[in-house]
Amino acid sequence: MPTLYKICTAEQWAAAGRSGMFRGAPIDIRDGYIHFSTAEQVMETAQKHFAGQGNLVLVRVDAAALGDALKWEPARGGALFPHLYGELALRHVARVDRLPLAEDGRHVFPPLAP
Repeated sequence: MPTLYKICTAEQWAAAGRSGMFRGAPIDIRDGYIHFSTAEQVMETAQKHFAGQGNLVLVRVDAAALGDALKWEPARGGALFPHLYGELALRHVARVDRLPLAEDGRHVFPPLAP
């Protein structure tokens, strides 16, 4: 199973740390699932939904840890995107990195695992 990625604000992630559970960003709550991206999708996700936005983090999760609550569904251009129907327990998070902005306004990603 691949590594999945979630981009959210540092404040949203800090709130998850206090509760032990990530319930989603406002868009996730509205849509009824937590939006994730694969390594191949996450940079485009950042450009499309977080362009120029600072104070973000990149959360890594092993897809296998999410079980049956993880669904792969068509989204942009028919590509399958991972959606978590439920909350993300922090015990399933492999790593969290800051996602700073470069001088050109693009996000600087750490090396990504497939």
